[in-house]
Amino acid sequence: MENAMLRIYGVILGVVGELRGVIGAIERKDPDLARQMRRAASSVALNVSEGMYSRGRNRGARYNSAMGSMRETLSCIEVGVALGYVNAVDPALLGRIDHVMGTLFKLV
Repeated sequence: MENAMLRIYGVILGVVGELRGVIGAIERKDPDLARQMRRAASSVALNVSEGMYSRGRNRGARYNSAMGSMRETLSCIEVGVALGYVNAVDPALLGRIDHVMGTLFKLV
């Protein structure tokens, strides 16, 4: 499990980096939504990092929080698209987000 978490942590950091453009596009139209998305995306990485070094129920709680934050990040993208703040998001990025959620789901 630790190896899987070390691998997914790198994917998460990549996703956070890839989200810069989407966050920027949303920020030009809705700074509050962009701020919420930035916090949620950051929370995914921070909670996974904390969980990797936690034990017992704390580990599961951190991964559960990371899962919720990844879902919140995706919802921010979906709202941004629905409101016309962004036209479309790279399907490969959405696939990586799904991969992160799938990995976290197995651990919570």
